[in-house]
Amino acid sequence: MEFSELFRQGGIAMWPLLFLSILALGTIMERIWFWSKILTREREVAGRVLDAARREWSAATQIAQRGAKLPMGRFLLAALKLKDPEPEVFRLALETSANEELATMRRGEKVLEAVIAISPLLGLLGTVLGLIRSLGSIDLNALGVGDATPGTALGIGAALISTATGLVIAIASLAFYRLFQGFVFGQAKVFQQSGNALELPSRQAWASTDGKPCLLSENRVNQPPSPTVDLPEPPVTQKKPPASF
Repeated sequence: MEFSELFRQGGIAMWPLLFLSILALGTIMERIWFWSKILTREREVAGRVLDAARREWSAATQIAQRGAKLPMGRFLLAALKLKDPEPEVFRLALETSANEELATMRRGEKVLEAVIAISPLLGLLGTVLGLIRSLGSIDLNALGVGDATPGTALGIGAALISTATGLVIAIASLAFYRLFQGFVFGQAKVFQQSGNALELPSRQAWASTDGKPCLLSENRVNQPPSPTVDLPEPPVTQKKPPASF
């Protein structure tokens, strides 16, 4: 049986189901394109930034700026670009940036949730309408005739097409919805690990300067500033009075 024939037999509910299937397919394709760009490069950017942060703050900031097209680069740059922040401010910048990036990664979830919830209900509605139409066309005087039973069975079978279509759309959307949720959960763990790894040298640098922000950006992260040594003043030599003859 051709698709057009199945679509016609499915009844009026097939039109909104077609719209939902196109909406879900577009969302799934956009999310696949989005995740294919970042999954292979996120850990690479994080590793390069963290490796540079162990040596020098400015080098890590430059690497994060070059990777700002990726969520990981923007996440780390939000804290690195601050001018000598306190540890609490540094951590708050990381948390705020992570929330923003994870919200972007969840884009499209509401659409898939709506498709998953509505598609089976629309399919069931189409089946109920089809059954009403099929049973309403039965002639009670022809129930004893053998020709009436096959026609009724075909009508009920056609009515179930919309339910099957709605279930197929919902199941496919649910599978990709769970897949994308897994990606978001994995990225949240990577953000947490990278943020903690970046926060550690920042706290070490802050502690090594005794909380003096003016020294943080001028020294390497893992090297405390050179202490100022007060040299003792040279002893004052008293001049002896000239000998009198």
